[in-house]
Amino acid sequence: MGTRSNRNAVAATARTVAAQVVERVLHDQAFAAAALDAELDRAAQLQTRDKRLATELTYGTLRVRVLLEKRIGRHAPRGLKSVDHATLAHLLVASYQLLVLEKIPAFAAVSEAVDGVRAGRGEGMARFANAVLRKLAHEVETTGRVPLQQAVVESVHPWLLSRIGQALGSVEQARDYVTAGPWPPAVCLRLRMREDRSSWLGRLAQEVDGAQVEAGRASPLCVCLQGAGQVARLSGHGTHWIVQEEGSQVVGLALGARPTDRVLDACAGRGNKTTLLAEQAHHGTVDAADLYDAKLRTLRGQVEAMGGQLGASYGVDWSAGTGDVPEGYDRVLVDAPCSGIGTIRRRPDLLTRDLKGALPGLQQLQATVLAHAASRCRPGGRVVYSVCSVLQEEAEAVVERARAQCPWLRPAPFDAPELVSLAGEATSLRLVPHVHGTDGYFVASLERTR
Repeated sequence: MGTRSNRNAVAATARTVAAQVVERVLHDQAFAAAALDAELDRAAQLQTRDKRLATELTYGTLRVRVLLEKRIGRHAPRGLKSVDHATLAHLLVASYQLLVLEKIPAFAAVSEAVDGVRAGRGEGMARFANAVLRKLAHEVETTGRVPLQQAVVESVHPWLLSRIGQALGSVEQARDYVTAGPWPPAVCLRLRMREDRSSWLGRLAQEVDGAQVEAGRASPLCVCLQGAGQVARLSGHGTHWIVQEEGSQVVGLALGARPTDRVLDACAGRGNKTTLLAEQAHHGTVDAADLYDAKLRTLRGQVEAMGGQLGASYGVDWSAGTGDVPEGYDRVLVDAPCSGIGTIRRRPDLLTRDLKGALPGLQQLQATVLAHAASRCRPGGRVVYSVCSVLQEEAEAVVERARAQCPWLRPAPFDAPELVSLAGEATSLRLVPHVHGTDGYFVASLERTR
């Protein structure tokens, strides 16, 4: 397909912003959330209502892209394979308005899409886009719109929908999972443990007048903001709270770190969970390990800003061994690399991915990482394994594979009080958006017996 379009060709509107983001996802495999933030920053002149429409058009289009392409393709004589990404993006955004959304006049959706194509690709492609969209508009007038939930379900890769259903127990649960909103989800803040959440709810509500401010449902440290804009400008950022998705907060809490524990965050990444562990084990030691040294270099300052202390940091490739990481930790958190299918509310492009071929390699990696990291735990200590995925291939299957390598690991009920209310006596837990309001996670609790 063609090259990127000229973003300066037309004045920014909600529809052109959405088309630019969709084009970036198609052309560059960009993350929708980051691409949308960048485009909205460039279009600072847009009113709040237009920014909300741009967000709705972006995420809605990407969620139901498969259905939209099928319906557009009916009216493209040569199909869509030769259509450049910029033109296709305008067609998709317009067809989402025509086919799914209510209360948007067809002429407005068609006209602006055609103008965008004309500005970026010329008169010939504009005539093509106009013909396709007018035929689609006539079809919708005749047969009616498609309900959003139906459109989403029809756009999910069939294999993926089936595997989610097997993991959650039914096709109905899978449908609830892939259609659960909001899209995108609320921005979640994680308060320091000593903060009064009720006070912060009131304080933040005053600072973001008109936005929705609510307490999290799964994490007692969570405040959720919807429609608050750039939250980094709010008071307390980086010192009294950080941005951390609610399910990720629960994963950190699941380890149950005690004040004097020696703790290892084996896959520390950006360190959000590390800061929480450092608060919990404030009289103990919290060490961090990660494959990427650059992430570890920025981690110490973040931990200290949130009132904690970081012990040692280790650059280690757990797939190859244990590196310089010592033994004897009381608790080890293994938040392993994964497919990320739990993040579909912020990465709707994942819904259309065929992950079947990638999962065996991921599973082997996850089991190896878990086995090596768990070996650093002392006998009698606890290991928590987590992934931002609900698929069995990355969940129970990984735990069983790691236990085959490490017979001294056994499932054990969570001993963190925050998890007892969620998991009871179970040794593993799935967090899902339609039940807990979080991204999708699998979390398992293990004990080293010898």
